[in-house]
Amino acid sequence: MNRQTYLAKNDEVPQKWHLVDATDLILGRLSAKLAVILMGKHKPQYTPHHDVGDFVVVTNASKIKVTGDKAEMKMFQNYTGYTSGLKQRSYKWMLENHPELLLERSVRRMMPKNKLARHMLKKMKVYKGAEHPHQAQQPEPLAM
Repeated sequence: MNRQTYLAKNDEVPQKWHLVDATDLILGRLSAKLAVILMGKHKPQYTPHHDVGDFVVVTNASKIKVTGDKAEMKMFQNYTGYTSGLKQRSYKWMLENHPELLLERSVRRMMPKNKLARHMLKKMKVYKGAEHPHQAQQPEPLAM
């Protein structure tokens, strides 16, 4: 009986492409599921120190929902680095103007805080509308 723990390498685990339609999905729940797929925790070969996650293409990001009063109450903060350079935007404004940025930041905060997570986040492609340029990779629809 082999008593050694199997640790997958980057090249050993095939990476699939998934397509997610974000129409009428809740921002936080979608972000949590996307973070699991990007890290590869849904696979039995999950290894924390290697990138074994899959690619994700998210379409219709402008149709994401936010529950409760979060659209008006929660603020998206950005600091420019200059004196009095704090910029605050409501989630409602972000959903109307930059929904892909809102989803990317939400997923980023659910990932580990290291260099590997930054590499994993590059595998997520978010688009405002239904069109995307990744048809050649033949992404499989992912049920959410």
